[in-house]
Amino acid sequence: MPKATKEIQERTRKLREMIDYHRRLYHTLDKPEISDNAYDSLLRELEDLESKYPELVSPDSPSLRVGGEPLKEFEKIVHKVPQWSFNDAFDEEDIRAFDVRIKKYLFESFKKEINPEYVVELKIDGLKVVLTYERGILKTAATRGDGRVGENVTNNVRTIKSIPLKLNEPESIIVEGEIWMGKSILEKINKLRKKNGEEPFANPRNIAAGSIRQLDPKITASRELDSFIYDIAQIDVDGEISETQDEELKFIDSLGLKVNPYHQKVKNIEEVIRFWKNWENKKDKQDYLIDGVVVKVNERKYQEALGYTGKAPRWGIAFKFKAEQVTTVVEDITLQIGRTGVLTPVAVLRPVLVAGSTVSRATLHNEDEIRRLDVRIGDTVILQKAGDVIPDIVSVIKDLRTGKEKEFKFPTHFSLCGGGGRVERIPGQVAYRCVAKNSFAQQKRKLYHFVSKRVFDIDGLGPKVIDALLEAGLISNFDDIFKLKKGDLKVLPRFGEKSVENLLNSIEKARSVTLARFIASLSISQVGEETAIDLADHFGTPERFAQATVDELTNLNGVGPIIAREITNWFKEKENKKLFERLLKQINIKQTKEKKQNKLAGKIFVLTGTLPTLSRDEAKERIRSLGGNVSSSVSNNTDYVVAGNEAGEKLEKAQELGIRVLNEKEFLDMLK
Repeated sequence: MPKATKEIQERTRKLREMIDYHRRLYHTLDKPEISDNAYDSLLRELEDLESKYPELVSPDSPSLRVGGEPLKEFEKIVHKVPQWSFNDAFDEEDIRAFDVRIKKYLFESFKKEINPEYVVELKIDGLKVVLTYERGILKTAATRGDGRVGENVTNNVRTIKSIPLKLNEPESIIVEGEIWMGKSILEKINKLRKKNGEEPFANPRNIAAGSIRQLDPKITASRELDSFIYDIAQIDVDGEISETQDEELKFIDSLGLKVNPYHQKVKNIEEVIRFWKNWENKKDKQDYLIDGVVVKVNERKYQEALGYTGKAPRWGIAFKFKAEQVTTVVEDITLQIGRTGVLTPVAVLRPVLVAGSTVSRATLHNEDEIRRLDVRIGDTVILQKAGDVIPDIVSVIKDLRTGKEKEFKFPTHFSLCGGGGRVERIPGQVAYRCVAKNSFAQQKRKLYHFVSKRVFDIDGLGPKVIDALLEAGLISNFDDIFKLKKGDLKVLPRFGEKSVENLLNSIEKARSVTLARFIASLSISQVGEETAIDLADHFGTPERFAQATVDELTNLNGVGPIIAREITNWFKEKENKKLFERLLKQINIKQTKEKKQNKLAGKIFVLTGTLPTLSRDEAKERIRSLGGNVSSSVSNNTDYVVAGNEAGEKLEKAQELGIRVLNEKEFLDMLK
């Protein structure tokens, strides 16, 4: 087990403080400051840290607690049955892992393979209530509280019409359920509040929780609350009841308690996932808030065998819908060049799952937005994504700052801007731009080269896709390509699931590259494919190449003083050095050498006219790849002239000098 560093210990401590603070606001005071999704995200990070570093787990950790402490204004009720909360699953991988754990535990208990059934129920986003009936008469109603002690809200609950004061049968029973407010009721209340000049309520969950805790039951009654009951905590009867969860829901319904009709018995975990996906698409059509589905092992005997952990039942789990708000860390802030040369700041994020897919980028728009948010490199932020759009940073969680966060300032020079990299503020605007007008086009060309067949050879990442990635602010430099996540790519037009998957596979495959191709990819002036091979053969490792001196390079065959200066000057640029180091973290250098083919060594070619199938650049590349040289003019030193359609004076001069002229077919035959 790894040992927690001081930074991790401090992060864990601050997370506990933040979670306790927001837990009290949510569960006790009903005045949340952050969304449920963001709260879940903080809690999940704490649980991950405690799982990785068990020595950090403390008895008072929020990860071990169930709810909030009861309010002082209400009489306290000690629950006869401890109130548990379910653990969470956030995606298909999580829920399948839950299924594996269930089957493994049951195999150990029964010494045979067992495939349990599941019951899936909608997870209503309301306020939990515990109802105690004696001989069919409602005696008490209590909130969950801290799981051990709740608040006595009996008088308020009596005003809720869907909760019977007398059951259909004289049962002594404790049941659990959810109190909620309809979205239509909230709309009606807010219309009235606006008319009276009052602030509208934020959402039905908060007002439902606030309404049930009113000291005046008349206010509660005016809010038209509703309920769904989903579980029997305890019952006094002779003999056994309900052998399955499915039967239990039918029994609850028969007593006159309101049960949500959209529950279903399923045979396996794949049917659970189908139910979850189906309701994620239609959850908003219901009048109540739904934030996921609850999955329970159907058979009672298996539930009893599985039992409970310290805070939750092993036999059930809350399968949450895709969060549209999460928390993550800003690892860097970079600049992206737009089509007109305008620089847009982009937050590079610790990859995080939001709205169903992993993302690693968020737009920061401009300098004013950075100031408004006061976002810094190293900050923990709340990230929001709705649909297929690039995520936005909603706010910064400043209480989690350590003092090591760095403010971002727009630079006066930026290496990706051409013409010396100068940056200027646009007069009268908050935007900055590259001074050199061709910066965007220049960067595009470098990226086209980087992914091309002769270098990293990333299939599916052609010029149109590069352009779209640049426009969306998803890449600005070479290394950004290797950091792209599924959720980043989904924002691109006409990019479906299969296209995204294929491109990510191509990028993954391209991570392994020879040193020669890596050097050629950097777009160092004068360093082409042939020179890159010479450099790779001589230096052997990227680190040695980066440390080369002008003298060492000048004396190297095939380099010379001009190329030597270009290489050393490239590495003198701070941003280039950082880029080089970042790239080395993303790729693997293959130890095989790329050999030069010297079939045309020493031969000089001149190209004239238009070739039927080859572009001028392709023809030049083919000649150079075989050791030949290309000249722009015909002389006595020329060995071959390759002539296409509409060849001009160069063809005539070649014929005068008796130089061999090749058509495209003869030229291609020579290359074979």
